Amino acid sequence: MAGLSTTSSINEMSTAKAFSKQSVVFDELYSANRIVQYKRVRVRAHLQQYAIPKGRILELNAGTGEDAVYFAEQGYRVHATDIAAGMQKVLEQKVVDNNQSGRITHEICSYTELDMLIDKGPYDHIFSNFAGLNCTDRLDKVLSSFAPLLKEKGIVTLVVLPEFCFWEFSLLLKGKWKTAFRRFAGKKGARSHIEGEYFTCWYYNPSFIINTLQNEFECLSVEGLCTIVPPSYIEGFAEKYPRLFTWLCRWENRCKAFWPWRSIGDYYIISLRKR
Repeated sequence: MAGLSTTSSINEMSTAKAFSKQSVVFDELYSANRIVQYKRVRVRAHLQQYAIPKGRILELNAGTGEDAVYFAEQGYRVHATDIAAGMQKVLEQKVVDNNQSGRITHEICSYTELDMLIDKGPYDHIFSNFAGLNCTDRLDKVLSSFAPLLKEKGIVTLVVLPEFCFWEFSLLLKGKWKTAFRRFAGKKGARSHIEGEYFTCWYYNPSFIINTLQNEFECLSVEGLCTIVPPSYIEGFAEKYPRLFTWLCRWENRCKAFWPWRSIGDYYIISLRKR
């Protein structure tokens, strides 16, 4: 992985190994989760308000292809990339099963090495969902590689974990200090683990992305996600409290673009347009 430090390269390999292991159970774990479903609806609606109809999307950390298949079914063409070979294997089968081989292509590639992409576009849209970009301490390097891959007025839509999450911090009340403070890790990042594999995550506020891209992109919008609605790791919440969940969704959709709600959720969604 040319251009990356040894530490960053090791973290990428650990991340790829972790998500490859999880790929065989990923859909089973999350597809039926009502809060995950809510998040996908929100992210897709946000992207589609800026996307060029039937345009070409470069998806980073595409995972098992849930979003790639959805957008292909809406008429978009998607080039789905991921560093985890296991995820790409599941995605490849899903493309066949959903008869989307004509609209979805895929490639194993790290988003820190987009200059090594076989298919460099140009694309109408670059998309990264559910905090895949938080698995690098070189997000500035990733962001700087976007402009050459996009057409004129191309769009970037990213779903990222911010440095502060209201719901996580509130876990102090339950004595869960480690979780409540993990986003305060700063440059050293926070240790995470999936399927027995450990890797590091870093947290980035919207201002980091906006400032890094300000010379080439203008910010279109920032929306908070799971700010009022609880994070999906609070298992069973939507099923136990269906009326409350519906009420919280309604209020989050009203408040999503306003301060402070747009930047203190479990995630935020940000879209920018190439100048």
